[in-house]
Amino acid sequence: MSTPALSALPVRPLTLRDLPACTSLAYDRGWSPEEHKWRLLLAAGHGVGMDAPDGRGLLGACTLTDFGPHEAPAFTAIGMMLIADRYAGRGFGRRLLEYVIHHSGSVPLTLYASAGVLPLYRKLGFTSVGRAAAATGHLTAPGALPDLPGLTLSPARASDLPRVLRLDAEVFGTDRTPLITRLPAFADRFLVAEEGGELTGFAARWPNTGTEVVGPLVARDTRTAQALIAGLAEGSTRPLRVDVDVRHTALLEWLGERGMPVVASSELMTRALSGLPGDWTRRFAPLTVAAA
Repeated sequence: MSTPALSALPVRPLTLRDLPACTSLAYDRGWSPEEHKWRLLLAAGHGVGMDAPDGRGLLGACTLTDFGPHEAPAFTAIGMMLIADRYAGRGFGRRLLEYVIHHSGSVPLTLYASAGVLPLYRKLGFTSVGRAAAATGHLTAPGALPDLPGLTLSPARASDLPRVLRLDAEVFGTDRTPLITRLPAFADRFLVAEEGGELTGFAARWPNTGTEVVGPLVARDTRTAQALIAGLAEGSTRPLRVDVDVRHTALLEWLGERGMPVVASSELMTRALSGLPGDWTRRFAPLTVAAA
């Protein structure tokens, strides 16, 4: 079957009904299916995709997560950008990105990119503003933490959610209610850190294919971030993954010393935005690099 011209292929919204097609597309490209993550991103945000002209599922897809007021997002994060292997290298990825850029209007865009696709994103107006390092492995000697007098960790309760939302908005610089309110159901473990009755951090551990991801990770300082990771590691039998902002060198060194070396990295890129808003000194890791 001949492939239609790029302009002739319609781009359509994706819904949760497209979840099987999204995971099949991931399989096609050699990715893990990551159904749990796809489900969150399509529920908390939305997605767009193109149907394959040969009738075999999706030709391509990506998720879009809006942050800030629904009617006027502060920015939109692009994630899970995938083109079916049999259609790779024919310009369909660019076609999908150009569609997203056009329909975003004046709303800035963000994404995390691997090295292989950086040239395409740069051609489309994205610039590099940061980097995340994926530290992965089984955390060893988690009890070897500095003394933290007054710090307490506890499972997040329903009554903690308003405080978590306020801290998250302060640290990430915009409202992320659709994502954060889904954390209790999405995560296997969700901890909050307090000192003197003040919420100083929070973190979640959620299941992905083959690993458990720690994210988001918000903390007053490196020691609090270490304590949250160690607390989340308890009871986990699978490798952990934390996508740490590379500016947090002390945390990356601590993880590396405890069996979690950096195994990959990705470039944080933005379009029409000088960088992520908020306070990076307390923003140690995103929920997922698919949602900035």
